[in-house]
Amino acid sequence: MFELPVTTIEGPELFVLEFGDIVNYFTVYTAVLFTFALLFTILAIISRPERQVDFAFGGDAFYTKDITPGQFRFQRFMALACGMATLGAMMSGDVFNFTLFCSMVGITNIGIVAAYRNRHVLNAAFQYGIVAMIATVPLFGSAAIILATTGTLSMWELFGPAIAVPLVAKIFLVLGVMGEGMAPFYVAKAEITRAPGAPYVLMIHVSSLLLFLRVVEIVISM
Repeated sequence: MFELPVTTIEGPELFVLEFGDIVNYFTVYTAVLFTFALLFTILAIISRPERQVDFAFGGDAFYTKDITPGQFRFQRFMALACGMATLGAMMSGDVFNFTLFCSMVGITNIGIVAAYRNRHVLNAAFQYGIVAMIATVPLFGSAAIILATTGTLSMWELFGPAIAVPLVAKIFLVLGVMGEGMAPFYVAKAEITRAPGAPYVLMIHVSSLLLFLRVVEIVISM
């Protein structure tokens, strides 16, 4: 029977699902993050996209940005995939699986934004895609370093005091998640954050926030 070390900040485990040496689990901390991800995933499924309105300064002019049926379906699918990947990252007890889910979140975030056919939005999505691809190097590199130095990727063992995880692996893991998520690299890209299609675009911000909360907890506990 697996049991989290007392040194973890997550609190006592609430649920454990074992797949060999890979253990998915819920604690009080991860269960709250999982619930938030599940809530916004359900909202993305049942909601319809907004009609964004832009106003021109200095006059009464305004225009709406409509969402086409094809874009509507694609953004909904990408938002659903992003939510599922975020759910997996919240309950994963394996470092490599966590990096895989983070990488999938980055891919789906690009898909949500790139669904809108606007030159400025597509240019922002392209630049974010380059950062996300580069971020896979430190992201998966951190998992490789952890495995090479400790002999395991199981958080249940890495959270214990008997195993010391190299500091460089922790730094790489944080940098990789930062690159796969939106912030802080492109939080100032108004073309991304204002792209039409809420609540689907909202999944970008929600998934990034939850990934950062989860990776901070992992790094502190290791």
